[in-house]
Amino acid sequence: MEKRILINSINPIRTLRPWKVALVAEYLLWIHRTFSRQVSVQVSLQPRADRPGALHTPSFVDDRFNWNKCVALGLFMLLGACATIETPPREQVTTATAPVVVPPASTASNSSTAPPATTPSTAPPRATAPESFRPAPPPEDRPVLLKPRSNMGLTPPMDVWERVRRGFAMPDLDNDLVRNREQWYSSRPDYILRMTERSRPYLFHVVEELERRNMPTELALLPFIESAFNPQAVSSAKAAGMWQFMPATGKYFDLKQNIFRDDRRDVIESTRAALDYLQKLYGMFGDWHLALAAYNWGEGSVGRALARNKAQGKPLTYSDLNMPNETRYYVPKLQAVKNIVAQPELFNTQLPLIQNHPYFKSIPIERDIDVAIAVKLANVSLEDFKALNPSMSRPVILAAGTPQILLPWDNATIFERNLQAHANRPLATWTAWQAPRTMKLEDVAKQLDTTIDQLRSVNNIPPRMLITAGSTLLVPRKGRLDNDVTEHLADNGKLGLAPEVVLKRIVVKARQGDTLASLAARHGVTEANMVTWNKLKANSRLVTGQSLTLLVPSQGSRKVTQSSSKNASQKSKTQASSKKASPSKPKKSTQAKPKN
Repeated sequence: MEKRILINSINPIRTLRPWKVALVAEYLLWIHRTFSRQVSVQVSLQPRADRPGALHTPSFVDDRFNWNKCVALGLFMLLGACATIETPPREQVTTATAPVVVPPASTASNSSTAPPATTPSTAPPRATAPESFRPAPPPEDRPVLLKPRSNMGLTPPMDVWERVRRGFAMPDLDNDLVRNREQWYSSRPDYILRMTERSRPYLFHVVEELERRNMPTELALLPFIESAFNPQAVSSAKAAGMWQFMPATGKYFDLKQNIFRDDRRDVIESTRAALDYLQKLYGMFGDWHLALAAYNWGEGSVGRALARNKAQGKPLTYSDLNMPNETRYYVPKLQAVKNIVAQPELFNTQLPLIQNHPYFKSIPIERDIDVAIAVKLANVSLEDFKALNPSMSRPVILAAGTPQILLPWDNATIFERNLQAHANRPLATWTAWQAPRTMKLEDVAKQLDTTIDQLRSVNNIPPRMLITAGSTLLVPRKGRLDNDVTEHLADNGKLGLAPEVVLKRIVVKARQGDTLASLAARHGVTEANMVTWNKLKANSRLVTGQSLTLLVPSQGSRKVTQSSSKNASQKSKTQASSKKASPSKPKKSTQAKPKN
């Protein structure tokens, strides 16, 4: 009887459709629980004659109601649920009494609401009934026609380019400037190939960050416009990195800039800051084209241009703003690159295969380590290491200031394994030292027992320059200088230089009416020094033709002084303009010449 119940319970399961497979699993669990409870109640355990103290368990408890049987039953039920009955197409179904008119596919949705057709009392069995007499299927069973691009979400992207295409969300710009830039890029396939190959280590990370923030993936193509994806690019306006941050804007977005590193070039930090800035601009203007214009021209400039258009009754769109040529071409350049990436075959362009997989892995650093040692432990070339860690400008990585490095995915495991093997060995041969006072480089080398050439090359110190008090230098790590650099020094290290003045002795003769003060002013020295050099009294009167000894800067040191003064003047002007300019004006002429 129980066997018949089980078999009969399978028959309705065979009519299930695949979308109801989940119900089969629930049904399977219900069968097991139900019969297990019945067995536990009905079965009486009898003592075994062959083994005193043991209980006899009826065989059907072990054989008929175990999970193996239930699993087999479940497989049978699943096969029955997935079974389908092939039916002829609707167009071929006819009846003997009257022709059947089948509505077109576009009106299929209305067929479910149409009144049912009248059928004779002696209707044929359901299995052979005409299609038109059957009830309409439930909505969830009808085929869903997807848009062509909607199908892409059902399968994982083949590469990063496909992933970028799926995330396009900006409105398209279509004008003559876009076509002009399309022609420019498509006529230079070698340039596009170099540029896209250069993006290989970084593109996956940028797309990941954009998707995490739910931002349009067109922005992943922006470094092509800014720097041709060259993290070492520097514009004429001193914007740096693949996102081209100006120094003041970089500081506003927490990009550290000191003698040890420049986070405007850092892959992870600069991307974080750039997306923060773009989100801020989009929040201000509510339009991605205006946000991009502000990224290039400055939010203040875009705001004033919008205010002028509003006052003149003009449209408030990107194409209608009065802006510099660089900004006018900025969004069309991005649109042109977007169009090429979307359909490279239309532009005779071939994009390199970039796998949809992380190119690099972040490895934490807990001890100072030389770049040369890190390269050796990771088994990578110095060029590849610098491509992933472009913010580092010194031969040592300071753990306090740079707590992580980026390595190619496969080499990261090699590095970690080799680093553990070097746990008790020195990793750094350089450390940082702070000058207690203004010193000559010769005096620093003598005090630290090193060479002038070594200090000059590793710290980029030009000739005839003094090290000012408080300056930070990289010096060989030995003796008492054998500790890792502190966090304060790693984050705030700076190098101050002053021209080294070399004096030479000259002899001049006093003219009629000359005084110590007038003669000192004429030769750029002090009256007190003239008194000391010539062993005179403070208010001594000069005689016409009297010879006086002076110590003045040599010609070479005078050139250095003038050059340093000029640089200092330019630096002060730059700092003053940076203080006046808010982060709303990040850069002007940021387009760096790509590194071919």
